[in-house]
Amino acid sequence: MPSSTNQVNPEYRTPPSVIASIIAVSAVASLFLAWLVYYHPPVDVAGTHLAFLPALDAVLNALCAVFLVIGYRYIRRRQVTAHRNSMFGAFIVSSVFLVAYIANHVLHGDMLFPKAYPTARFIYLWILLTPHILLAIICLPMILITFFLSLTGRFPAHRRLARWTYPIWLYVSVSGVIVYAMLAAYR
Repeated sequence: MPSSTNQVNPEYRTPPSVIASIIAVSAVASLFLAWLVYYHPPVDVAGTHLAFLPALDAVLNALCAVFLVIGYRYIRRRQVTAHRNSMFGAFIVSSVFLVAYIANHVLHGDMLFPKAYPTARFIYLWILLTPHILLAIICLPMILITFFLSLTGRFPAHRRLARWTYPIWLYVSVSGVIVYAMLAAYR
């Protein structure tokens, strides 16, 4: 009979249905955002209502990056409670960002980079924005699964996934600030 340390405890296995549900919700959210950005006609074309939303999104992305870096530093020092609080801060700020992002795109639609600056536009579209969008799509289910693993006490799996989630989430947050700054600078 194998020893109990070699047996896998089924209570600590993540049900595939949970992962599938998180991925499905993430896919629906990504498709909704794509529809909103690329197909939904803006309600306030003149941009007179809630014009501060793009700047708020940049501030929220910056705050998320700060929470992520602080949370990383805490876990490196084995300050688990402080790490958890920081990561909840990042999650909450990202959630508020998502609400503001949706509101901004419902009202104002997508802001296009001016064609008058071809080199800056190329850098913006292909070096910054494309990876930002692709990694944001990938990052959403990773964040949700990483949180699920932590909240359910699956810490070894949490650690393994967080090693990938953290740098991608940090990149998406920082590049979101740069996206805003470039659009603001070249308007």
